[in-house]
Amino acid sequence: MTIAEVSKKYGLSPDTLRYYERIGLIPDVRRTSGGIRDYSEADCRWIELAKCMRGAGVQIEALVRYVSLFREGEQTAGERRDILVEQRARLMERIADMQSALEQLNYKIERYDLELRPAENDIPPC
Repeated sequence: MTIAEVSKKYGLSPDTLRYYERIGLIPDVRRTSGGIRDYSEADCRWIELAKCMRGAGVQIEALVRYVSLFREGEQTAGERRDILVEQRARLMERIADMQSALEQLNYKIERYDLELRPAENDIPPC
């Protein structure tokens, strides 16, 4: 797939894809004889992982480290797991913070609903 096709498929800009490749978040993408990037299915799986993890708030540095360790082989499995566990803990904290914010918003909306309902009842019929 070309960079334009991958960009469209994953909703990432070509600049973002090139950046991910440059920092090692996705492996070096094979190029055609004309120098055009030709993304493989394996490349796309790395992009899917990066997009998912970034969407979950995982830091770029943690992802780059994870990918680097992955490339080193099975002897790094424990360290890779540790990265994932740490990132999961951070995500759980963010979810708890967001849940708290949601509860606060729901409370505020309920208060408005309670205050507006009686005022609407005081409007005389036509």
